Amino acid sequence: MRKSLLALLLLTACGLAQAEVQLKSGHPDTYTVVKGDTLWDISGKFLTQPWKWPEIWHANPQIENPNLIYPGDRLSLVYIDGQPRLSLDRGASRGTIKLSPGVRSTPMVDAIPPIPLEAIRAFLIRNRVVDSEEDFKQAPYVVAGEGQGVVYGAGNTIYARGDFSAPQPGYRILRQGKVYKDPVTNEFLGINANSIGGGDLKAVEGEIATLYVTDTSEEIRRGDRLFPSLEGVINSSFQPSAPSQQIDGEIIDVPRGVNIVGAMDVVTLNKGARDGLVPGSVLAIFKTGETIRDVETGKQLKMPDEEAGVLMVFHAFDKVSYALVMRAHRQLKVGDKVHNP
Repeated sequence: MRKSLLALLLLTACGLAQAEVQLKSGHPDTYTVVKGDTLWDISGKFLTQPWKWPEIWHANPQIENPNLIYPGDRLSLVYIDGQPRLSLDRGASRGTIKLSPGVRSTPMVDAIPPIPLEAIRAFLIRNRVVDSEEDFKQAPYVVAGEGQGVVYGAGNTIYARGDFSAPQPGYRILRQGKVYKDPVTNEFLGINANSIGGGDLKAVEGEIATLYVTDTSEEIRRGDRLFPSLEGVINSSFQPSAPSQQIDGEIIDVPRGVNIVGAMDVVTLNKGARDGLVPGSVLAIFKTGETIRDVETGKQLKMPDEEAGVLMVFHAFDKVSYALVMRAHRQLKVGDKVHNP
């Protein structure tokens, strides 16, 4: 039986507010985390709205980093002051953990991820949105390569021209893709920079850098731009949560180039960090209602938008975001709307 309960939700450091939490029908009383789980999967076993995980999470003060969950950890649904809470027991997998100078820690890298990272890994460290046309034009660019060729691949040496006054050990080689503009205001939002390959910096002489091409997804050409690699910079330890502000946006692109969007597809939104989105922000997707001809009046009439799924932001640029579709009840497409869940 589905239960509707009121849970106290910490909204800000300054106060508390009440929010409704709905336990999933047939939810387990306990669950032991296994390798391959994600935070979203586990939340979905207990809640009808997995992104409301923080509202029933009971941090155990005797466990270091209680917000990190590992395979072997045991979660139990308990009630504290009449409110549902999920309690973490790490004793089953690591022995009883006590607060002492010799406490054994588990690497953060072993913690389960919030969503399937294999679905977004390329977007986390490779593709990106450049905030301005000027930033793209000022980036170093490929001018030549070894031999007389005009295209280059993995294992080749290439030469790039630009500002290398603060050289980086690794670079992504990017090519300009779509220019994003807001579908409503026509405001410039950014340039989608497609990853062509990667290169390690070998030497710099003035404004010319020598790089060894480590990997490619397609042939590198003269004029392709260089941007510092983001490997080791992107944080993927975010947790699902509703946005802190009202979001009224839409899907403006599908970076992988497919026309029909479904679960585990990456999409681009016309809202970003300046609008209050952060990695982990969850939004409901609404399929744009069709416009039909009214048989009585003969005039065009738009049907209501219909709730069609849920997505989670995993990389928020200034004006746009990359998000992963977590659930889709029907086919989605560019132009579908996104709002607070």
